[in-house]
Amino acid sequence: MSRRAVVIGAGLAGMLAAAALSGAADEVVVLDRDELPDGPEHRKGLPQGRHAHLLMAGGLAAMEDLVPGVSMRKHLLAAGAHEISLGSGMVALTPEGWLRRWRRPGPQMLTCTRALLDWAIRDAVLTHTGVQVRRAQALEPTGSRQRVTGVRLSTAAGDEELAADLVVDASGRGSRIGTWLTALGVSDVREKTVDAGLVNATRLYRTPTGAGRFPLTMVQANPYLGRPGRSAMVLPIEGDRWMVSLAGTRGGGEPPSDPDDFLRYTLDLPDPIVGRLISGAEPLTDVHVSRSTSNHRRYLEKTRHWPEGLVVLGDALATFNPAYGQGMSVAALGAQVLSRELRQGGLGGPGLARRVQRGAARSVEAAWTMALSQDVWFPGTRGGSPRVADRLVTAYTRRMIRTATGSYTAASAVWDVTSMTTSPTRLLRPSTVLATLSGPPLPTALGAPLTREERDILHGLDRTRV
Repeated sequence: MSRRAVVIGAGLAGMLAAAALSGAADEVVVLDRDELPDGPEHRKGLPQGRHAHLLMAGGLAAMEDLVPGVSMRKHLLAAGAHEISLGSGMVALTPEGWLRRWRRPGPQMLTCTRALLDWAIRDAVLTHTGVQVRRAQALEPTGSRQRVTGVRLSTAAGDEELAADLVVDASGRGSRIGTWLTALGVSDVREKTVDAGLVNATRLYRTPTGAGRFPLTMVQANPYLGRPGRSAMVLPIEGDRWMVSLAGTRGGGEPPSDPDDFLRYTLDLPDPIVGRLISGAEPLTDVHVSRSTSNHRRYLEKTRHWPEGLVVLGDALATFNPAYGQGMSVAALGAQVLSRELRQGGLGGPGLARRVQRGAARSVEAAWTMALSQDVWFPGTRGGSPRVADRLVTAYTRRMIRTATGSYTAASAVWDVTSMTTSPTRLLRPSTVLATLSGPPLPTALGAPLTREERDILHGLDRTRV
């Protein structure tokens, strides 16, 4: 008997879930209401699509495992993505000081537009599997609290029901899964939102001549001053361009949409390095602003009853403040859990959906903890405030970051957790704790750790001195 799986949403989470399903189902159908572009172009269904995205090593490793017959790393690099070493290819001012750049290896991350990333993944999945994409609006899953049996959908030709052995909701931040579960009889879903009121503002620039190898540059927000957070980032993307993303929290930290004010915002940060860089660069776009940035989590793994045949992944399961670069990796790790469970128990195995939800919750919990540990400190944050446990964790974390500015041992632990290649328990290993308690063996850098060539590039671009 032929087995069909239906995935709602053709974004990153949906296509990776479809890749996971392609080896277990005879037919995999992905539904999306958008007309999908043939190339790396922005589309309406990606509310954060114009802003900075970092694909961490843990997420990339999961993608490598998911898409058969292709190396996603090589595929993305061939499409124009950049590979950045956290240890040597990044210049970052943290709340505890400048991170050093080390010659020893560290995790890699990929940078590119979200449009390129989504297109490259969709292209790889459709080329190397039998997955099909249909333009349709998913109206609701069919079935009961015991089992979901398919999806009722709307197309240009009218409404229809599509039977399925497994339905995956990967429809993103706008998912209606809460309403759908209530209609199925699952009414005990606990949800939580923590919203720092973050606003993103992004503009693209042409990479200046000779600056193609300038490191990814960021000035991080400081949540511990009792003031709104303000940050900025310059990252290389495909097409010889720089993506410059600003982010700030409610109450006065929000970045502007006016181009002149955009530059002034960067110059008013604790270090003006981002403003100095872009003051001599050619802008290619207007400033794009977005406010869909809250942390929101559905604790689906904790429901008393969960229907067979239904899985929820990606932003439909949990969203995170995009400033921390976790969402895509969490989606990939969730799809990897689905793939692993399918290999062990098959598409129709009893309890499959429940096991996937519980497995996906582990990477969600790690990212959620990291995001909230900072967001709860910003003034005006809604839905959360520091507790006693938060204060203890923050005291240790701040000391570790301070140590990481001058300790390779501490820095490598921070990289591993940030990259989602290991769990946050990595920060509690004896060697890491000892390094943290001992403090940095090297003094804190007094300024951005640039090479002589990079300082010359910065000096040549800087129009703020004129």
